[in-house]
Amino acid sequence: MSIEAPSTGTAAEILAEAGVEEDQSFYGPFTREGQKAVLTVPQRIQAAWLVNDADTFADIFTENGSLLMQNDQLASREHIRSYMAAGFQGVYWGARVTGWPLQVDFLADDVALVITQGGIILAGETEIAPVRQIRATWIIVNQDGQWRLFSHQSSPIKG
Repeated sequence: MSIEAPSTGTAAEILAEAGVEEDQSFYGPFTREGQKAVLTVPQRIQAAWLVNDADTFADIFTENGSLLMQNDQLASREHIRSYMAAGFQGVYWGARVTGWPLQVDFLADDVALVITQGGIILAGETEIAPVRQIRATWIIVNQDGQWRLFSHQSSPIKG
Protein backbone atom coordinates (compact mmCIF):
# COMPACT_ATOMS: atom_id res chain seq x y z
CA MET A 1 0.00 0.00 0.00
CA SER A 2 1.40 3.40 -0.85
CA ILE A 3 -0.90 6.31 -0.18
CA GLU A 4 0.08 9.95 0.14
CA ALA A 5 -0.06 11.17 3.73
CA PRO A 6 -1.55 14.55 4.52
CA SER A 7 0.98 17.29 5.06
CA THR A 8 1.74 18.55 8.55
CA GLY A 9 4.09 21.07 7.03
CA THR A 10 6.61 20.82 4.27
CA ALA A 11 9.88 18.99 4.81
CA ALA A 12 11.68 22.32 4.62
CA GLU A 13 9.41 23.76 7.34
CA ILE A 14 9.78 20.70 9.59
CA LEU A 15 13.57 20.71 9.27
CA ALA A 16 13.83 24.48 9.74
CA GLU A 17 11.78 24.22 12.93
CA ALA A 18 14.17 21.49 14.14
CA GLY A 19 17.21 23.59 13.21
CA VAL A 20 18.34 21.08 10.58
CA GLU A 21 19.53 22.14 7.15
CA GLU A 22 17.55 20.39 4.43
CA ASP A 23 19.59 18.10 2.17
CA GLN A 24 17.62 17.79 -1.06
CA SER A 25 19.86 14.94 -2.24
CA PHE A 26 18.82 12.81 0.75
CA TYR A 27 15.34 12.19 -0.67
CA GLY A 28 16.55 10.38 -3.78
CA PRO A 29 13.52 9.28 -5.81
CA PHE A 30 11.08 10.03 -2.94
CA THR A 31 10.15 13.57 -3.90
CA ARG A 32 6.42 13.77 -3.15
CA GLU A 33 5.87 16.19 -0.29
CA GLY A 34 4.41 13.54 2.03
CA GLN A 35 7.40 11.28 1.46
CA LYS A 36 9.81 14.12 2.10
CA ALA A 37 7.97 15.07 5.31
CA VAL A 38 8.33 11.52 6.64
CA LEU A 39 12.00 11.46 5.60
CA THR A 40 12.68 14.41 7.90
CA VAL A 41 12.77 11.83 10.71
CA PRO A 42 15.97 10.12 9.54
CA GLN A 43 17.47 13.52 8.70
CA ARG A 44 16.74 14.75 12.24
CA ILE A 45 18.25 11.53 13.66
CA GLN A 46 21.40 12.11 11.58
CA ALA A 47 21.60 15.72 12.81
CA ALA A 48 21.29 14.60 16.46
CA TRP A 49 24.11 12.06 15.94
CA LEU A 50 26.29 14.71 14.28
CA VAL A 51 26.32 16.75 17.50
CA ASN A 52 25.99 13.71 19.81
CA ASP A 53 22.77 15.08 21.35
CA ALA A 54 20.93 12.31 23.20
CA ASP A 55 18.01 14.57 24.19
CA THR A 56 17.26 15.65 20.62
CA PHE A 57 17.75 12.07 19.43
CA ALA A 58 15.30 10.65 21.99
CA ASP A 59 12.73 13.42 21.50
CA ILE A 60 12.25 12.29 17.88
CA PHE A 61 10.75 9.04 19.23
CA THR A 62 7.24 8.53 20.53
CA GLU A 63 6.98 8.15 24.31
CA ASN A 64 6.73 4.35 23.89
CA GLY A 65 9.23 4.28 21.02
CA SER A 66 11.42 1.27 20.35
CA LEU A 67 15.05 1.13 19.22
CA LEU A 68 17.12 -1.97 18.57
CA MET A 69 20.71 -0.83 19.03
CA GLN A 70 23.14 -3.69 18.46
CA ASN A 71 21.84 -6.36 20.89
CA ASP A 72 19.97 -3.90 23.10
CA GLN A 73 16.21 -3.49 22.70
CA LEU A 74 15.26 -0.10 24.12
CA ALA A 75 11.55 0.24 24.83
CA SER A 76 10.83 3.84 25.78
CA ARG A 77 11.93 7.38 24.98
CA GLU A 78 13.63 7.69 28.39
CA HIS A 79 15.46 4.37 27.97
CA ILE A 80 16.62 5.53 24.53
CA ARG A 81 17.72 8.89 25.99
CA SER A 82 19.83 7.36 28.77
CA TYR A 83 21.34 4.71 26.48
CA MET A 84 22.35 7.28 23.85
CA ALA A 85 23.66 9.74 26.47
CA ALA A 86 25.98 7.02 27.76
CA GLY A 87 26.93 6.05 24.20
CA PHE A 88 27.68 9.62 23.15
CA GLN A 89 29.95 9.95 26.18
CA GLY A 90 31.55 6.59 25.42
CA VAL A 91 31.84 4.41 22.33
CA TYR A 92 29.79 6.77 20.11
CA TRP A 93 31.58 9.98 21.13
CA GLY A 94 32.29 11.89 17.92
CA ALA A 95 30.42 9.33 15.81
CA ARG A 96 27.81 10.14 13.21
CA VAL A 97 25.34 8.20 11.13
CA THR A 98 24.57 8.49 7.48
CA GLY A 99 22.22 6.76 5.12
CA TRP A 100 19.70 7.06 2.35
CA PRO A 101 16.14 5.86 1.78
CA LEU A 102 15.42 2.73 -0.24
CA GLN A 103 11.66 2.56 0.29
CA VAL A 104 8.89 4.82 1.61
CA ASP A 105 5.38 3.38 1.95
CA PHE A 106 2.39 4.87 3.74
CA LEU A 107 0.46 2.16 5.58
CA ALA A 108 -2.18 4.68 6.66
CA ASP A 109 -2.48 8.46 6.54
CA ASP A 110 -0.46 8.75 9.74
CA VAL A 111 1.85 5.70 9.54
CA ALA A 112 4.80 5.18 7.19
CA LEU A 113 7.27 2.35 6.71
CA VAL A 114 10.71 3.53 5.63
CA ILE A 115 13.68 1.34 4.76
CA THR A 116 17.13 2.90 4.67
CA GLN A 117 20.67 1.79 4.13
CA GLY A 118 23.67 3.36 5.82
CA GLY A 119 25.56 2.99 9.06
CA ILE A 120 27.68 4.51 11.80
CA ILE A 121 30.89 6.37 11.07
CA LEU A 122 33.06 6.43 14.18
CA ALA A 123 35.22 9.38 15.18
CA GLY A 124 38.26 9.62 12.93
CA GLU A 125 36.68 7.58 10.14
CA THR A 126 35.63 8.99 6.77
CA GLU A 127 33.22 6.29 5.62
CA ILE A 128 31.09 3.46 6.96
CA ALA A 129 33.23 0.45 7.81
CA PRO A 130 31.85 -2.77 6.25
CA VAL A 131 31.06 -4.20 9.71
CA ARG A 132 28.89 -1.13 10.50
CA GLN A 133 26.87 -1.08 7.27
CA ILE A 134 23.20 -1.63 8.04
CA ARG A 135 19.77 -1.76 6.51
CA ALA A 136 17.10 -0.30 8.80
CA THR A 137 13.34 -0.40 9.09
CA TRP A 138 11.64 2.69 10.48
CA ILE A 139 8.00 2.91 11.55
CA ILE A 140 7.18 6.61 11.53
CA VAL A 141 3.89 7.95 12.87
CA ASN A 142 2.18 11.29 12.84
CA GLN A 143 1.47 12.01 16.48
CA ASP A 144 -0.18 15.30 17.43
CA GLY A 145 0.76 16.82 14.07
CA GLN A 146 4.41 15.82 14.28
CA TRP A 147 6.25 13.00 12.51
CA ARG A 148 7.87 10.82 15.19
CA LEU A 149 9.76 7.57 15.22
CA PHE A 150 7.83 4.67 16.74
CA SER A 151 10.27 1.87 15.93
CA HIS A 152 13.75 1.58 14.45
CA GLN A 153 15.28 -1.83 13.83
CA SER A 154 18.51 -2.44 11.96
CA SER A 155 20.40 -5.42 10.61
CA PRO A 156 24.00 -5.65 9.48
CA ILE A 157 24.51 -5.99 5.75
CA LYS A 158 27.83 -7.78 6.11
CA GLY A 159 28.59 -10.17 8.95
